[in-house]
Amino acid sequence: MTMVLLCSCGFLDETPHSQLPAKDIIADDNTLYLNTLGPLYALFGGTGFSQGLAGTYRGVYDLNTITSDEALLPTRGGDWYDGGLWQRLHLHTWNVGEGPLKDTWNYLYKVIVMANKAIEDLSENDSWRQEACAIRALFYYELLDLYGNVPLVVSTKVSMADVEQSPRAAVFIFVVDQLEQACEVLPLERSNNYGTYYGRITRPVAWFLLAKLWLNAPVYAGVENWDEVVRYCDLISEAGYELESDYASNFDVFNENSLENIFTIPMDKRLYTAQNQYLFRSRHYDHAAACGFTGENGTSATLEVLRANAFGTASQDPRFDINYWGGQATDLDGNPVYGVIYQPEAIALDVTGSANEKLAGARMKKYELDPSAMKDGKLMDNDWVMFRYADVLLMKAEALLRSGSVQEALHLVNLVRQRAGAAPLTNLSYEDLLRERMIEFAWEGWRRQDQIRFGTFTQGWSSRPELPDESRTGYTNLFPIPADILVLNPLLTQNDGYIL
Repeated sequence: MTMVLLCSCGFLDETPHSQLPAKDIIADDNTLYLNTLGPLYALFGGTGFSQGLAGTYRGVYDLNTITSDEALLPTRGGDWYDGGLWQRLHLHTWNVGEGPLKDTWNYLYKVIVMANKAIEDLSENDSWRQEACAIRALFYYELLDLYGNVPLVVSTKVSMADVEQSPRAAVFIFVVDQLEQACEVLPLERSNNYGTYYGRITRPVAWFLLAKLWLNAPVYAGVENWDEVVRYCDLISEAGYELESDYASNFDVFNENSLENIFTIPMDKRLYTAQNQYLFRSRHYDHAAACGFTGENGTSATLEVLRANAFGTASQDPRFDINYWGGQATDLDGNPVYGVIYQPEAIALDVTGSANEKLAGARMKKYELDPSAMKDGKLMDNDWVMFRYADVLLMKAEALLRSGSVQEALHLVNLVRQRAGAAPLTNLSYEDLLRERMIEFAWEGWRRQDQIRFGTFTQGWSSRPELPDESRTGYTNLFPIPADILVLNPLLTQNDGYIL
């Protein structure tokens, strides 16, 4: 499909006589769904670089994770240098021509363009039309979070000459309005269970997004409304979601019956092509081989993660051993893997030539290994968890803490901690809450956003001394508009701090 922001040719500039609305050529609802909403949901997961909301390399997930203080991809001799990409991402020295930034932008707008077409084709089916609007809102949420001031394209008939940039606050208002309208007709059904609405945006999914939007409203739009965060969190609670008694069960091979998961990307190695590439990427080659797969000996937890979890101490958080491999690796039967003893504290951005070049760093363990996984372990049956109820409790806790209700916020945080077997906190600070989010949502794709909201994202990373202080401070909170996009569309302007 031709991209609206990359090319002035294609269906955006003309309407082929043979292109009829889907509703005019499709008689039954099932076929209509498969030709409108179905293709949109198929793109939530992915296989190629920068495709999918999670699960694949160099896309939304990596931009939210490798750039934060919770994960890095260390250079290990000849492995993982990749032209310095992973070092630039972690050090915040990326440039406007980075391939993943452009590819992610293109992916997000591709789905938006397809959603616009579906919305137009579904003009006589309000329920499905609003569902398509909610999908479009989700992808605009990702765009405003990553890139800030982005074009609002809401029609397939828009011309390249008319594509202009919208302020981030305006995009925020658009997304909120679209989701609120959709909530009037979206079904009050679980999205994570097998059935008609499996993997789809239902009302609780939209409520979660609205809570997340209002939680970040000071960043996105310069406004605060903590009551809205609490309201949407309470609606989700009233809908019957609750914490699973076992933290790890949310990531089991068959996790479709989780009481806690709100929105997941369906994964089925025999039905879908979407992949979870992160277990594959993280594990040492010999560790993966002992489990019947292959590995890439890559992504590792940072020293900040070790400190947050009190790694190696008597008070180590019990979730560390659920989320990470640190120490002796074992196979599917619990047998030690010869020669694979991970060294979490030996991690660094470049471990080339060190004694622990191949074993430095704690590795991803969060998703249970599917013994019958295919494609080297990347095709598995564990649904990828996007939204879950623990986040609802911690979002509400944050809103309460920021509005002065410390004890009520503390109670909610302790519900999450006690479920995992962690000792309750006796007091709650912003630092405590940010640390709790790092531990609870380890490698779930929230860390960059959390750090920006708490003001820690650019601390300790390099800056540009040639810029004025007001431009230099925190400019990497937004990624640059990709250079190729700016060249093709002179109506767009670059985010502060970046040079074309």
